[in-house]
Parts: sequence; structure tokens; C-alpha cells
Amino acid sequence: MTSAINDVRPQTTSTFPFARTGSPLHPPAEYARYRDGQPVTRVQMWDGRYAWIFTRMEDVKAVLSSPHFSVVPSKPGYPFLTPARAATVKSYQTFITMDPPDHTRFRRMLTRDFTQKRMEELRPQIAAYVNRLIDEMLARGSPGDLVSALALKLPVTVVSMLVGVPYEDHEDLVKWSGQRLDLEQNPTVSESAADNMLAYFDGLLQRKERDPGDGADMLSRLVIEQIKPGHLSRLEAIHMVNLLYFAGHETTANQIALGTLSFLLDPRQRALLENNPGLLKNAIEEMLRFHTISHYNSCRVATADVEVGGTLIREGEGAYALIMAANRDPAAFPAPDRFDIERPNSQEHVAFSYGLHMCLGQPLARLELQVCFEALFRRLPRLRLAVPLEELPFKREMYVYGLHALPVTW
Repeated sequence: MTSAINDVRPQTTSTFPFARTGSPLHPPAEYARYRDGQPVTRVQMWDGRYAWIFTRMEDVKAVLSSPHFSVVPSKPGYPFLTPARAATVKSYQTFITMDPPDHTRFRRMLTRDFTQKRMEELRPQIAAYVNRLIDEMLARGSPGDLVSALALKLPVTVVSMLVGVPYEDHEDLVKWSGQRLDLEQNPTVSESAADNMLAYFDGLLQRKERDPGDGADMLSRLVIEQIKPGHLSRLEAIHMVNLLYFAGHETTANQIALGTLSFLLDPRQRALLENNPGLLKNAIEEMLRFHTISHYNSCRVATADVEVGGTLIREGEGAYALIMAANRDPAAFPAPDRFDIERPNSQEHVAFSYGLHMCLGQPLARLELQVCFEALFRRLPRLRLAVPLEELPFKREMYVYGLHALPVTW
């Protein structure tokens, strides 16, 4: 016997995305309310249209692994999160906004740069970066801002080196990235920022084409192995490198800041980590689960009628598989709102998404987080907040959640 499929079109009067009105470390309250009462429902978007949201782990995984949902923004019904997102998402085409077979072809060009073997080769270099940045913090003296001193500088340094971007150009690139990620930004500003980044990488590609050297960085290798043989167009390469830089620093920077904050607010968890270094890898997974900073990156549109969680989703209807809600699902993680680095199944999170579009750069993110937190409290054993939690500037307006600054003392 099969269960009946619900073809009722339940919808709320709430406008999505929801605001965080409680603790800045927890998701919007609506996630739990809908997960408990109506886990598959429709919400109204900024343009008056409706999109489905999915809040249970099993339904989120079903959407993200289904061939009947597309990530392509040009498809009818694609639910842009805000006017600013509509302005920027339409301005680039890379494999994260492609379905197979295009997605498969482009992603395959980069997989060797993110193998576990390649990550381990990078570990000593990243450890040296971390220790140098902490040395500079100590030299400047207490108090300081952990975001500008370490959390942002580390991934910017690493991704600049890997991609082949001169580090001295990072200030403009970081500024434009922030303008693209601001959900409340004027769409004209967001679109201009996206165009500026593409123009920058166009110029950088021209220089690499003239002199790719021995292919020591990703962009040079793309020139030698993909562009010159005709496997990749210049425009495709520009979009690809733009994505690598953009995604390669924003997410990790915010995860370092929020992860540090979690330990500063919970002395017991911090002591556990300091006294049990073997917990480090699991602590990183719990940080990823607990914060899930890229919480809107699982936007889809149905390409056929499909059933999810007992509800019929019709072709052309937009959907958000809410990975943050899934990572706080008590059916998947008992006591999900507790930060617990001893949690036995932390690694089962979907912070890097799920299915074909699971984050390609996750090995690098994990490596940077592991190296950073291995050194941070060992080098700064008295690290603590310099201001009350209520005064911290959280990125409530941003597509990627985090902190604008983290004032600390030691």
C-alpha cells in the first residue's frame, strides 16, 4: 500500500526569508515551527510569488538529490531570494548554477585541485599562514578584531595563492563580494559589484594567457590545460575563477569567526577541545552543523511534477531546501540546538549541501578550519570576548551568515 500524495497547496502569510528574532546563534524560529507542524509548505517571496520550503532532513536530502529539481536561474519559476540576488545571480554562469551534463563537465576540470592528497600537501603552508597571522595579532597587542586579523585574512591569503590572484588586490575583491552578498543592497550596486569582479578576472586572465608560467595556480592551469586546447572558453574560465575566489574566502572566514565565538561562549566545550586534541575534527563538523552559514544556497525549481514528503510539487514551482533547518532537525540530531563537539554524528550534517551540488571546496574549508583551531587556543589561551554578545555585529543582512567583526582580548 502506498500513502496518498497531498496536492493541497498550503501557504503561509509569512514572507521569506525569515528574520532571526531570538539568539543570533540560532535559526529563525519559523524553521522549527514549520518543521514540527507543516514541514513542506509554501511561503511568499519578495515579488509576490510563492516557493516551497522544506525543513526536515529527509525532505531536504530528497530535494537536493532529485533529478527533477534544477539549479538554473533562467528556468521559469526560479525563486530569487531578494531583488539583489536576482540582479547578481543572473549575471554569472558557472557550474553551481548548471545542471548535468554541463555541471559535470565543468566541475570535473577542478576536482584534482581539491583532493585529500592535495589538501595534505597544503597543510604546512596553511599552518605557517595561521601562525604568522597570530604573530601579527600578538605584535599589535590586545584588544583586536579576530575577523580582520585572522578569520578573513587566512582564507583570502589561501585562495589568492591557489587561484593565482595577487594578494594586494584583495581589498577591492572582498568589498565587491560583500556588496554581492548583501540581501538588502540596492540591486544596481549588487549588479555593479558582480560586473566589477568579472572585469577584474577578465584582466587577470589576459595576463595569465600572455604568461601562464608552469601552471602553478588554478587560473594558469586552466589556461594551459583547458583554454588553449579549446575545452573551455575565456568567458567560462572568468566565471569559474570568479566563483572560486568568491566562495573560497567568504564562507570559511565566517565559519572561523562563528566557531571561535561558540567556544568563547561555552567554556566547557572549549576545555574539552583544549584537553582532547583528538576531538578537533569532530569539533569542526559540529561547527559546520551548528552554524550552517550558507543557509540559502539550496534554491531549486521543479522541472517535473514530483512528490516530496507526501506533497506534490508541480513543474515550475520554486523550492528552498533549507539546510540550516535540516541541520537542526531533532530527528537527525538529538538536542540539535546544543553546540556539542562530542556529538557522535556531527559529520552527518548537510552544511556543504547534498547530492551533485555538494560543495567542491569542502576539503579546503575543513583543512583551513582544522589548522586554524589547532593553533588558535594553543597560541591564545586567554582569548575572550572584548564586548558583550549583544554588541557583536552579526551579518543578519547577508546571504552568508557570520560576523562583521569579533572584538577579542587576551
